[in-house]
Amino acid sequence: MKKLVFFLFSFLLVTSFSLAQNTKTEKEGELKVGMSAPNFTLHDAFGHSYKLSSYKGKMPVVVYFYPKAGTSGCTKEACGIRDDWSKFKDSKVQVLGISIDQKDEIKKFVKDYNLNFPLLSDADKNVSKKYGVLSDKGYDNRITFIVDKKGIIAEIINVSDIEGHSAKVLDIASKLN
Repeated sequence: MKKLVFFLFSFLLVTSFSLAQNTKTEKEGELKVGMSAPNFTLHDAFGHSYKLSSYKGKMPVVVYFYPKAGTSGCTKEACGIRDDWSKFKDSKVQVLGISIDQKDEIKKFVKDYNLNFPLLSDADKNVSKKYGVLSDKGYDNRITFIVDKKGIIAEIINVSDIEGHSAKVLDIASKLN
C-alpha cells in the first residue's frame, strides 16, 4: 500500500510540474505563424532607427536573425540578400537583419561586404528574447520571420540552406503583396 501511495504521489508531483512548465512556455509566448509579430525599434550602425510597425499596411518585412557579423555563414547569408537587394526593392519587400552584435561590429561588417540593406543591433538582446531566437550560448539562432502587411507572422524559417535563403524569403514575401 505504501508503494502505491508513493507511486501516486510521485505521479501527481511530476504531472503538476510538467503542467506548470507547459503553462510557463505558453505564457512566455512562443511565436507561431498567424500571431502578431512583436513590434520593435532598433538602430543600425549608422544611427538610423527602424520600427517594425512603420511597415504595417505598406509592405511585407523579412526579419532575419543571424548569430555573428563577419562569420562565414552570416556573410554568405547577408551577401545573398545584398546581391538580390534590387529584387527585394522591386517586389516592395523590406529586409531587416538583426544580431546581438554591437554597432561597431555591424558597421565593419556592412563596410567589409558592401551590404546595402539594414542590419540592426540588438545588443541588449530584448528583441531576440521577444522573438525567442536567443540560443543558450547567448547568440541569436539563424531564424527568419516573414511578416505580412498586417503585421502578422506569415512564415517562420529555421534557416539551414544559407546560400538559398535570399531566394526563398524573397519568393515567400513577394507573394504577400
